[in-house]
Amino acid sequence: MIDLRALRDNPETARASQVARGADVAVIDDILAADSRRRNALQAHEEKRAAQKALSREIGAASGEDRTRILAEAKSLADEVKALAAAAERANAELEALVLQVDNIIEDGAPAGGEDDYVVLRHAGVPKRDFAAEGIQPRDHLDLGEALGAIDVKRGVKVAGSRFYYMTGVGARLELALLHCAMDQAIAAGFIPMMTPTLVLPEIMGGTGFLGEHADEVYRLATDDLYLTGTSEVALAGYHRDEILELDNTPRRYAGWSTCYRREAGSYGKDTRGIIRVHQFNKVEMFSYAPIEAAHEEHLRLLAFEEEMLAKVELPYRVIDVAAGDLGSSAARKYDCEAWLPTQQRYMEVTSTSNCTTFQSRRLHIRERHEGKVRPVATLNGTLATTRWLVAMLENHQQADGSVRIPKALQPYMGGLEVMEPQG
Repeated sequence: MIDLRALRDNPETARASQVARGADVAVIDDILAADSRRRNALQAHEEKRAAQKALSREIGAASGEDRTRILAEAKSLADEVKALAAAAERANAELEALVLQVDNIIEDGAPAGGEDDYVVLRHAGVPKRDFAAEGIQPRDHLDLGEALGAIDVKRGVKVAGSRFYYMTGVGARLELALLHCAMDQAIAAGFIPMMTPTLVLPEIMGGTGFLGEHADEVYRLATDDLYLTGTSEVALAGYHRDEILELDNTPRRYAGWSTCYRREAGSYGKDTRGIIRVHQFNKVEMFSYAPIEAAHEEHLRLLAFEEEMLAKVELPYRVIDVAAGDLGSSAARKYDCEAWLPTQQRYMEVTSTSNCTTFQSRRLHIRERHEGKVRPVATLNGTLATTRWLVAMLENHQQADGSVRIPKALQPYMGGLEVMEPQG
């Protein structure tokens, strides 16, 4: 939820944000008008309520006809006060409904435009391999995974339907190695490890901004009125709902390990082969509650943690500054890391980190004590490792004989195993 006071004081910033996102600008004026109506309604109610209290004080001293008259006036005032209170509630509800339509105000410097208007900030990681020079025709991750006995999509589909799979044998071990390595890195950096719920209440899912225009991505259990989370960000954001934190100018960091669920609505025909775009996967997610002034630097810190992890698994990647129209409702700024995918000759998103400023905390009523006052905190999130990384790892580390090299950083988590060999 956006800061209504900031919007009132500086509506041009909000209008510019809407333009950059390609969103409706007129809603800003609608909000300002609704805010004016709400304040006028509240003022009218308070004035009439004050008159009612003043008249009530006269009742005790009145007698006879004066008392009868005052009682009649009091009843009339009570009816007016009740009607004005109802009008104020309606005006407030109208305002809240409009405010919820506006996505977070983008951070200054975020690129304008849509999905294809991102800005490449840098290329990093190990150099991309020249498979042709090595005399290798690269195989895609599913061919490799099946040959290694690491991925079984056919039985996943048989058991659960399309876009489900099994990680088997060495594949299961590699996924666990990746996630354990990520969690160990997070703990070493001061994050508190968390095993989070994967079912949450509607107010938690809505509070994080996932029930807006992309609500069709979310699985809902109608009988229980619960939602399956697509990231542990949701549960971690809800962890301190309705609380006042003592941050003392220092971010509070959590690392959540969970299974995640996404319907992938609207993605039919996209990355349907293998495990790139699936309905269920595992992830280690970083989440920070930070003082507002520290949010920008904390965002860059989360990005650095992601790049540190990508270096450990020895992947070539690039960092992009995501355009405003592709940020999602909660983010004010987002950076993606995209790993090189040799068989498709393209970069594929493997991590994302977002600065949500106070958008989520206002909805979830999460605040901190600061200089003797209470104010909303900033929330930030970032992926530290997820199942999709295995796609890029298998393809980039394949060898001519069909085996796949295990990055050195993960070998201790694999019992010292250095290479995954094809099965007979």
